[in-house]
Amino acid sequence: MKGMKKSLTEEYLYLDFSHQTEGCIFPLHTSVTLFLLSYCDCKIFKVCLVLTKESRNSSLLRDVLSQDIKIQIISRQELPPIVQNCCLPAVVEQPDNFCRAGLAVVLRHIIQKSSEGDPSKKGILELLGFKKTCLKACAEVSQWTRLCELTIPLVIENFLRESSKQAPAIPVEILQLEKKLSEPVRVHNDDKLRRQKLKQQKAAGAGLPLTKGKAKSKVPTKETSEDVDSSPKSLELKVAFSKLTVQEKAATTHREPSHIRKAKASDLPPLEHVFAEGLYFTLTDLVLLPCIHHFLVIICEKFSEKLVEFPLLASWYQRIQEVPGVKAAASKCGIQFLHLPELLSPSNEQHPNLNDMPGGEEQNDPLFVGGPRPTMTKLMEKGIEVMFSPHPCPTWTLDWNGLPAAVSPKEGKMSIDRALRKQQQLNNLVYVVTNQAKPGDRIVDFCSGGGHVGIVLAHMLPSCQVTLIENKELSLIRAKKRSDELGLNNICFIQANMEYFTGMFNIGVALHACGVATDMVIERCVRMRASFVTCPCCYGFIQNTSKFSFPKSEQFKKTLSYKEHMILCRFADQTAVQLPPQQRLIGMCSRGAAAERLVCGTLGRVDQVCLGDLSTRSPLIWPGAVAHACNPSILGGRGGRIAQGQEFETSLSNSETPSLL
Repeated sequence: MKGMKKSLTEEYLYLDFSHQTEGCIFPLHTSVTLFLLSYCDCKIFKVCLVLTKESRNSSLLRDVLSQDIKIQIISRQELPPIVQNCCLPAVVEQPDNFCRAGLAVVLRHIIQKSSEGDPSKKGILELLGFKKTCLKACAEVSQWTRLCELTIPLVIENFLRESSKQAPAIPVEILQLEKKLSEPVRVHNDDKLRRQKLKQQKAAGAGLPLTKGKAKSKVPTKETSEDVDSSPKSLELKVAFSKLTVQEKAATTHREPSHIRKAKASDLPPLEHVFAEGLYFTLTDLVLLPCIHHFLVIICEKFSEKLVEFPLLASWYQRIQEVPGVKAAASKCGIQFLHLPELLSPSNEQHPNLNDMPGGEEQNDPLFVGGPRPTMTKLMEKGIEVMFSPHPCPTWTLDWNGLPAAVSPKEGKMSIDRALRKQQQLNNLVYVVTNQAKPGDRIVDFCSGGGHVGIVLAHMLPSCQVTLIENKELSLIRAKKRSDELGLNNICFIQANMEYFTGMFNIGVALHACGVATDMVIERCVRMRASFVTCPCCYGFIQNTSKFSFPKSEQFKKTLSYKEHMILCRFADQTAVQLPPQQRLIGMCSRGAAAERLVCGTLGRVDQVCLGDLSTRSPLIWPGAVAHACNPSILGGRGGRIAQGQEFETSLSNSETPSLL
């Protein structure tokens, strides 16, 4: 039985390999992944290096690879089909229908599997940070995840490449990281820690000995144990390193003196960074370390005068070497740490290159009035108004009682009422997709969650291949379990951010892709010249990101400012039944306007956008949800110019529905 279980959980880890030089494997994503494997002492995965078009001589790889890791070198043509549709790194479970892709997703999976394989390594799981959220947010919406997972490895690769020819400028992203390290630390118990720091500072200033409780904290390095009373960072270092060592006896807690307890929060000293995300050593530090190391090697060799531009980053680099296990892992991977000179603390002046970074929101707008009614008035003055058209799917088309139990959303762990509403939504989306799908089509369910849409489509369209893409692991595992119960063989699962999926497809579907996720789905489908059916939600979460700025459509740009568009989006999150009768038209128009952003902003000119009637109710109506549908075949077949979209309510109703023209 044990052997059978082992064969079922066998996993392959696929990493890109282009070349290696001076102890560094490129791309840096591969170096980071191999470094984490060494740090975790993880031998669960079968590691495959995939040769790229730029791949050079791989005979010297053993000099920079851990001897404990067995590695196979393969070509891209040898990759499983599901991996060929993803960016590397990627992990695949056997059989090859469940793939995890993208650096953050793969690294988090390695940590979890390492902890499961050896529960005695309690510190491994703590790499995922507070509530296990380290690098969990999607890079498309989280600036921090994007900086660590994508931007810094890429800019350092470019820096190393350019440094062989000329003296390149310090990447702005490195300066951003330096700035991040200078910001005050926010942790869940920072008030308590800041009061302890205030007590420490007052004791040091008065020349008084510290309490016994402080003396009992154990610090594992010479650097942190010396001058512990006078160093302004001593408390942060104690807190940080205390989690990395096994203490023989827990420190005794003492009630703080009255003047410390009564101190105002504004008078408390800020906590300073010890590691990348604050006080505690996390996965982020392991991601950044190989990248920053190779960057500093070039700086010290060729441009040592530039080292003074990032003293906090240099201090972080020195400090992280003292973490137990880091030097051993670095030695296995051929990393020889540098000994940097001690640098002065940075000034508060901002680096000039950081001033060129684009801002998030608009500055003060003198023409901004505020409120949904003035905003809607401006739209109506530009000819954007509500009209009515028939609902495209007024009756039930799916016989839920005749379908297998595992197809029903009730199997997705939700209440009966919510499952009924979900069935109504699925009825409409599946109706549109089945009318567009042809045998052999590839359908992608973006932001699939528990697979409510994808599983129904895979069951109803056995001649089509359905792919579920979702960033949340537990949701996708639940979807796979339901699929296995149904015995579906035309479905596969990819845990990844949307950007890491590179496969071809004919139809894209997204039910309740929150905020800008719907924009990303539509943009991806348009780029692929694929049909799409999307049901957006959480308009209030729409905001400018690295990929999009709002308003998107030319018509809205000429009419609304960014702030007015945000007012529109937040008001659109209110369903009509939540509003008084005199305001329901505004709520309906707001949703129509936000829907226009989703379609017009991506497709250009839209001939018709339909919006469900939110002012009437019946037992089958679920107020407030809308859906976009677009088929490029209406204008010259697949691959033709897409210029028409339709939007309809995802509830079942015989009422007329308004369209926004």
